[in-house]
Formats: sequence, C-alpha cells, structure tokens
Amino acid sequence: MKVVVDQSFWDVFPDAQISVLSVKGLDNHVDESKDPYFQGILTDAAQKAQAFIQEDSFTENDVIKEWREAFTKFKTKKGARSSIEALLKRVSQGREFHPINPLVDLYNSISLSCGLPCGGEDVDKIQGALHLGKAKGGEAFFPLGAEEDAPALPEEIIYYDQEGAICRNLNWREAQRTMLTEETKDAILVIEAINAVQIARANEAVLALQALVADYFGVIGEIAHLTAENPETTV
Repeated sequence: MKVVVDQSFWDVFPDAQISVLSVKGLDNHVDESKDPYFQGILTDAAQKAQAFIQEDSFTENDVIKEWREAFTKFKTKKGARSSIEALLKRVSQGREFHPINPLVDLYNSISLSCGLPCGGEDVDKIQGALHLGKAKGGEAFFPLGAEEDAPALPEEIIYYDQEGAICRNLNWREAQRTMLTEETKDAILVIEAINAVQIARANEAVLALQALVADYFGVIGEIAHLTAENPETTV
C-alpha cells in the first residue's frame, strides 16, 4: 500500500514531516493481565506531558499555540482541535488515562511523552492508497459512535482513501472504518510535526514507538519520514 502526502498539504505546511511506522503480523488483542503495564506507561507519559503545559494559561503553551495556528491555515470544522491538544487538556485537568488496546496505548504514550500528534490505522481496512491532502468536500466520514455521515468540508486537510475520509481536520478525529481494533494485524502509525523543533522530537518519538512495538509485539516496524522532497512511501 502506498502512503502519499499530496502537494496540497505541502503548499500549506512546506516544512512539515510526516513520520510513518509500518508494523505487520501483530496480535493486538487485549490481555487484561498486561493492564498494569499499559496503565504504567500511560501514567508515566502523562507525567512527562506536564513539561509541555508549564504556562498558567493552557493556550499560551507552545505546543497548543503551534497547533492552533496550524489549524487556521486550512478549512476546519468549528471547534476542531489537534489530537495532542485534546490529550494535554486531559493532563491539565488531572484526568487519568486507561488502557484501550495495545497499539493505541503505545502510540498515546508516545504522543503524551513527546508532545506530538500520533495516530494509527488498520492497513487491511484502507482501500487503495492512503493520502494526506486537501478534501474536495463531501468525502464520507463516520467517526466512532456516529449514526450518520459527517462528510469532510472543501479545502479541509484530511487523510483519505478511495472510500472517503479516514481522519478529518488533519489529526482531529478518525473514522471508525479504519481505526485500530483488537483484530488489527497490520497497522500504520503516524506522527506529525510542522516545524523544526517538532521534527527533532518526532525523530526521537518514532524510534521510541518502534522500540515499544518491538518490545511488546516482537515485531520490528519499518520507519519512513515523508517530506516535501520525499512525499510518498510503500508499506
């Protein structure tokens, strides 16, 4: 499967980097005996995340300001925020994180620890190539728990395939259709960075995520960094 970052994305974020970790042959079923392990890494990650929310005003923290500014550069659904803001907001409110499933827990721990948006999709549920770029408008989108379509807006930045939108507003919310479940065997994990400081953290983050996956699943994932000069890879 190809992963392609369209020119329409680079026109908005020319200095960005999309780091991709491809992992295959997993057993992502929940093993409740491992809950203490996952609870531990999530709790530890939430403590590390405090480093990104040191300002008294939540919106004055660099990570929050950077992603809010990023979301002004393209059409968004009203009130949409980056996934990392949502996680850091929970940390700022003192809310705990609890295990969901192994892959999600691992990438959430890296997202929190490194202050970066991280996400994942089930490769077997993606139709054709996975693209990141501007929506034409009307791409079908059913988020978790939705009973009706919430299609993408024209000019919105989305991940998409032949069937519709996979993640709307860059990293705001993902579709139920391709989300990681206990049945996922092959997955693509993505870390997004939009400036040089974030890219430095992303380079470390994807290696840390690769190590966590290898330690838990016994699978060595393949890493690719997509940039304006190198906008696609095969997984």
